[in-house]
Amino acid sequence: NRRKIDYWPSVKICIRNNYIVKDASIWLDYLRMLEKLGKDVRNAFYVCPDNLTLAHDKAVNKVRYIEAKKNIEKKRAEAAKHEEEYRKLKSKFFGIEFSDGLIRVSVLTSVQEFLEEGEFMHHCVFSADYWSREDSLILSAHIEEKRLETVEVNLKTFKVVQSRGVCNKKSECHDRIVGIVKQNINLIRQRIA
Repeated sequence: NRRKIDYWPSVKICIRNNYIVKDASIWLDYLRMLEKLGKDVRNAFYVCPDNLTLAHDKAVNKVRYIEAKKNIEKKRAEAAKHEEEYRKLKSKFFGIEFSDGLIRVSVLTSVQEFLEEGEFMHHCVFSADYWSREDSLILSAHIEEKRLETVEVNLKTFKVVQSRGVCNKKSECHDRIVGIVKQNINLIRQRIA
């Protein structure tokens, strides 16, 4: 149920300021976004922008930013609901970390880390609930603080199922990362015994 907004006062401001709206559709969309952003649609500063297209695009970006922030807060709340379940499933693997001196690979230790990994790497490790898969162990490969790839190991076969970089692409260190995990697979196997 959309709230009806009266823009007649904004139209009067345009008339008083000799402001000509060349694209009424964009202008009305712009005013709706100003409302969402809590801006005063009775203020000539907002109602009569020098460059309507630019002002509209800036408002779009601000609204998107706010919506994305709300979405991430929802995801954080969702992640928090599953932390205990994840700890029960995978806590025996927490603390596993190995390195070749440059690349460090470590187990994700919370659902929140899955969320961060998925957001940063632009892939579905969080949204596809990898944290809940009993036969999967998810690790993150880094150089210092820079994430390179997310690695899935099958806990029945002890094989690397997949290793994905940003947007599911292989990083330039892909083969090296897979090699590091394979060389250290016994560290994972030992935690099951």
